[in-house]
Amino acid sequence: MQPSTTVGSPYSSISRITFISRLLATDVSALKTTSLKWNSTNNLFICRNSKNPFSTPKASLSGDTSKTQLLDLIDDDQDVVRQVRRSADWKAARAHLENGNVYQGRVEGSNGGGLLIRFYSLVGFLPYPQLSPSHSCKEPDKTIQEIAKALTGSLISVKVIHAEEEKRKLIFSEKEAAWSKYSNSVKVGNVYQAKVGSVEDYGAFAHLQFPDGLYHLTGLVHVSEVSWDLVQDVRDILNEGDDVKVKVIGVDRNKSRITLSIRQLEEDPLLETLEKVIPQDGSADSSSDSTTDYVIEPLPGLETIIEELQREDGIIDIKITRQGFEKRVVSQDLQLWLSNAPPNGNQFTLLARAGRQVQEIQLVTSLDQDGIKSALQRVLERVP
Repeated sequence: MQPSTTVGSPYSSISRITFISRLLATDVSALKTTSLKWNSTNNLFICRNSKNPFSTPKASLSGDTSKTQLLDLIDDDQDVVRQVRRSADWKAARAHLENGNVYQGRVEGSNGGGLLIRFYSLVGFLPYPQLSPSHSCKEPDKTIQEIAKALTGSLISVKVIHAEEEKRKLIFSEKEAAWSKYSNSVKVGNVYQAKVGSVEDYGAFAHLQFPDGLYHLTGLVHVSEVSWDLVQDVRDILNEGDDVKVKVIGVDRNKSRITLSIRQLEEDPLLETLEKVIPQDGSADSSSDSTTDYVIEPLPGLETIIEELQREDGIIDIKITRQGFEKRVVSQDLQLWLSNAPPNGNQFTLLARAGRQVQEIQLVTSLDQDGIKSALQRVLERVP
């Protein structure tokens, strides 16, 4: 007996779709131009055209009255079919998220915050910060809105980074897709040409240029890795769009982060001029003073540091032995360094610098180099 389809009938919506599925099951051989998938949750066959996955499912049947009624039922229940199809696509989105799959998504358009990306029957969102830097580096004179407009209709590689069907939130990232493709070639010690992106108080982001000429990945140059000089404001040295050379000093593959340095491609100015200002063989040039018949006045702030350092365990004696003057001012602020000069027994060399003046400090200690660095760190945290 054929179920009724009148308003209020118990055979509306899902019951009618179940009936459709049973009819489909009796004559699947007739569906020659469609791909047939079984949805076990609702006992429903989904028919989708293999050439156009976004088309509305249809059956091409002829013959008896029951199959004619089947077509009528399909027409009546398009909303239900679309709902089931969307549910299947949400399931696919979650699978992409869990497996980290890269998807070729069509850009449907854009708004003030990002791109609209087609994912089968769904449309998700790609925020502008999740775009690959290759677009803005390729066309630096264009605004992000102009770049987005030019991308409309094209396919871009993306990853699903958030899929929540209940809230209808489907978020994509082109940066994550680029990371999957290019990050394996990035190693600590590699040197890249790069273009400076945004500049923040804590450092500058730099986009790495790859052999194809495009800038696919972004790393951070922390403020401490910008220059050997003391940097008060990164913007005094770097600006967005600057071309720089950077060295990779860290890669966190779990967090998709690259740490970069500019200063490590240059020699430390103090070590570079050390042999000229305070020769390591003990001799002094015309700009240095190694006489020992008077007490050398410590640089401003250095005396307090020495007093605090003497309170540390393992520190036996500290003495300023000589001083010299550089030809240029590297920094007006006091800087304290552990020299690379090899220790003489338990005696290490510290160097203090402010303005053009450099002072050599002999430190007698039972600590090793790492112990000295830790002691210096503790002292510098205590001294204002």
